[in-house]
Amino acid sequence: MSKTIYVVDGARSPFLKAQKGPGVFAASDLATQAGRALLLRQPFEPSDLDEVILGCAAPSPDETNIGRMVALRLGCGQKVPGWTVMRNCASGMQAIDSAIANIQGGRSELVLAGGVDALSRAPLLYSDAMVRWFAGMMSLRTVNQKIGHFLKLPLAELLKPVIGLMKGLTDPVVGLLMGQTAENIAWKFGINRQQMDEFAVKSHLKAMSARAAGYYSEIVPVIDSQGKVYAEDDGVRADASMAGMAKLKPFFDKKYGNITAANSSQITDGAAWVILASEEAVQKWGLNPIGKIVDSEWAGLDPALMGLGPVHATTPILQRHGLGLNDIDYWELNEAFAAQVIGCQRAWESDEYCREQLDLPGALGSLDDEKLNVDGGAIAIGHPVGASGARIVLHLLNVLRRNKAKRGIATICIGGGLGGAMLVESL
Repeated sequence: MSKTIYVVDGARSPFLKAQKGPGVFAASDLATQAGRALLLRQPFEPSDLDEVILGCAAPSPDETNIGRMVALRLGCGQKVPGWTVMRNCASGMQAIDSAIANIQGGRSELVLAGGVDALSRAPLLYSDAMVRWFAGMMSLRTVNQKIGHFLKLPLAELLKPVIGLMKGLTDPVVGLLMGQTAENIAWKFGINRQQMDEFAVKSHLKAMSARAAGYYSEIVPVIDSQGKVYAEDDGVRADASMAGMAKLKPFFDKKYGNITAANSSQITDGAAWVILASEEAVQKWGLNPIGKIVDSEWAGLDPALMGLGPVHATTPILQRHGLGLNDIDYWELNEAFAAQVIGCQRAWESDEYCREQLDLPGALGSLDDEKLNVDGGAIAIGHPVGASGARIVLHLLNVLRRNKAKRGIATICIGGGLGGAMLVESL
């Protein structure tokens, strides 16, 4: 990068697990409350920002350009542009990368970038047959016409709405749910149910330990309209155990599969932000950055194996900087599925995969488990699709700082057969 890109500060909302029905907060509520807490502790005004960039994979119909909506609600004023980006699971990381590009290009100096999703509010959709029925009803004029049309109501279609979230999590090219692509990875690398469940249990236990130690300091409480305070991620289970994991049946491949709801990331609502600044902005406002972003990479691969995206995005960064897997002090590899994270490790360890898919002479090596997701990940914390890419960058910098370490990689798999990665350094 021709210019140094500083991460000044960051914050996120608690990640709230989808329960029965829509969650308490709209996506814009979560992004606004988390962003407001972050901006209130800065020496500059919200109107001093050059732009606000927000990633969101599933905005509601009344929050289409949610980035602009939230920028206005944050008090940035009418002159600060706010806009929205979407790269599925990496939308929050894309927002950061878009901010980097604009700072590099000299168009911006100080940017608020992040991601959000309220997946619990994903809509139920009518089938095309029901839409045609409603359209026909709207064109009728007389009472008798409407009664006759009503008698033709396709009741079976009415009672079987399409689940919008399931449709959104299905790859339209290969026709597979994201969990089915993870089953492909499990089969390819021989990952069994016990290994997946063990990984999931560890994610919860690490998250509980991190919470007790105060390592989630980036979380700011959010408050609903009734005055109730939400201060912690509510999907983390203190009672996570192998016995509990064993009770769940496979979800994505009920006959042959091993991936369950418990060894997958949770459907969650949440928002995460970082403030990015150029050297000039740091000097102008007297800022004290927590780190800097050194490099970023995006990669494509077979959509049916999309969970291996981190391997494809991270490897070029390592090669550019002459680094091995364990030259990186800490990793945040988003836990879409336990099988997917384990699969990434197996891919790096595979001579065949590294030769055929990464054009390497052989295996890249084994990633030390002690460096990976040390405070748990999305299996315990949750995966609000638009927010996770920003969350892992922010949390990684906090991990580096508290451990007096220098270098980390945040990386994420992306529906559609993509991967994203960022190399960061602590200050």
